[in-house]
Amino acid sequence: MALAEQSEADTTTAFSLAVEDTQDLTVTVQGATIAPVERGSFEVYVKPKPQPKPAPAAASTSTSTSTQSSSNAPGPVFYTGGGAPAEWMAAAGIASSDWGYVDYIVSKESGWNPNATNASSGACGLVQALPCSKVPGNGYDPVDNLRWGNGYATGRYGSWANAYAFWTANHWW
Repeated sequence: MALAEQSEADTTTAFSLAVEDTQDLTVTVQGATIAPVERGSFEVYVKPKPQPKPAPAAASTSTSTSTQSSSNAPGPVFYTGGGAPAEWMAAAGIASSDWGYVDYIVSKESGWNPNATNASSGACGLVQALPCSKVPGNGYDPVDNLRWGNGYATGRYGSWANAYAFWTANHWW
């Protein structure tokens, strides 16, 4: 007996045991005889487990204020996550009573685009932090940017309401 035939003959499976235990029944229905079903063999293909995907490379933490280009030069880490302004403001610890002032200023400064960059000054993010490196974390992360902006508004102007009043009078802050 060949090695392949021998290994097939020695293989015992749940199916092969069940086939041995089955009984052939002959059924007669109104004079008709139904012959037993011939059982054949079958093969099972087990799909191999896919190889795990390699871990992504660590993102750059550069604080450069230049815009990201198609070259391999390091650049800012732009925001690619989701969320909405109300979620970002709440996560940044801004009181909901100040959200209207924040919305006005941020709408004018960046149009709520977390990746906004001023080409001439290098100011970045929602509140246009200048320089971008002042923002702890990532200047393009909306929560980090708003958290920094909250400190700036209350530190420089005393409140978001006063920052709003300054912005409406001067068109900058």
